[in-house]
Amino acid sequence: MDQGFFLLFAAVSVITALTVVLARNPVHSALALMACFLNISAIFVLLEAPFLAVIQIFVYVGAIMVLFLFVIMMIDVREAVLQRFLPGGNLSALVLVVLLGVEMLVLVLWSDRFSVIEPVAMRGGDQIRQLSTTLFADYLLPFEIASVILLAALIGAIVLARKEQE
Repeated sequence: MDQGFFLLFAAVSVITALTVVLARNPVHSALALMACFLNISAIFVLLEAPFLAVIQIFVYVGAIMVLFLFVIMMIDVREAVLQRFLPGGNLSALVLVVLLGVEMLVLVLWSDRFSVIEPVAMRGGDQIRQLSTTLFADYLLPFEIASVILLAALIGAIVLARKEQE
């Protein structure tokens, strides 16, 4: 059952990663990247690493994706002249991607790492509890100040990116 979910999340991660590269609209690419990050955090949950899953969501989906969306809003890609990544024929790039995909598939199928074995229980629960207690007890004020600064940056980016209505 877990292996089925792993394969599902892995397949959706690969599909969304390809969408990031192949989408023409940068906002669609950013949303596909966010979906890819969420699938990777689901894989961390399956691997019994919930701390890494939460960090994946907070750091990558929360912070990095907001930064990407700010950049997309600031450069106003609708008016920018978009050039293709590889001018001319993309046949060589397509052949390279197919070869790398076949190589990855062969390596995964021949590897013993993906056999059905129960994962070893992690013994880092006390360290994670200590880290979270320290973060939300001793450093709660700097944590909240950082969130207010990020909110101010979000509002500032929206105001700067908005066109003046004439």
